[in-house]
Amino acid sequence: MTEGMDATDGSIPVSERIRRRLIAAGRRFHANDSIADFMEPGELEALQSEVQSRLQEVLESLVIDTRSDHNTQDTARRVAKMFVSEVFRGRYVPMPPVTEFPNISRLNELMIVGPVTVRSACSHHLCPIIGELWVGVMPNEHSALIGLSKYARLVEWVLARPQIQEEAIIQVADLLQTKMHPDGLAVVMKADHYCMQWRGVKDMNSQMVNSVMRGSFLKDPNLRREFLALLSSSGQA
Repeated sequence: MTEGMDATDGSIPVSERIRRRLIAAGRRFHANDSIADFMEPGELEALQSEVQSRLQEVLESLVIDTRSDHNTQDTARRVAKMFVSEVFRGRYVPMPPVTEFPNISRLNELMIVGPVTVRSACSHHLCPIIGELWVGVMPNEHSALIGLSKYARLVEWVLARPQIQEEAIIQVADLLQTKMHPDGLAVVMKADHYCMQWRGVKDMNSQMVNSVMRGSFLKDPNLRREFLALLSSSGQA
């Protein structure tokens, strides 16, 4: 921070105020990180307004006459709202509330949840990533369990950020591992990447499928095969 400059000064852009808090705390703020803990009330709306202003400059640099072109007169506002309040919302809002409950029945059999619809954006080109995700859980008697809808809420929170698929499912796995403490955890994701379909090679048929295996899924090949076979037999992955 510049000496004598008040970080709450309204003349400083809200993005800079948030950035200074993150730097002061030594916190990373990559595209796929949550920065919700460093945002104050009212700043989400202010950030959206700032992004709108910057996007208007982008449109002008693209030589688009937004004053007379009725199709783009409100585009900067729409795109700013889309980025801040919708597709990248997972960066700016806290994790959704998730109630864990004890494994009273001492479940210790394979559970599979999915497909969970995935919507994200490639952090390289900000093009959509659309797909499905499955979770396999091998609980133990000490594991915490969560409701089925909570898997979707947590996945949405993680994926609603600029991502690359390889890192996204690691984040999902880390979050579920922390919440549930199972003996084993598996995450599989299959998605279309519009940065490949819309630009570049423009290959409309390619998809990416990858997985993360933890604990007993990693150590026990029979369990891993059972999980993958169940997905395959259901035509899901």
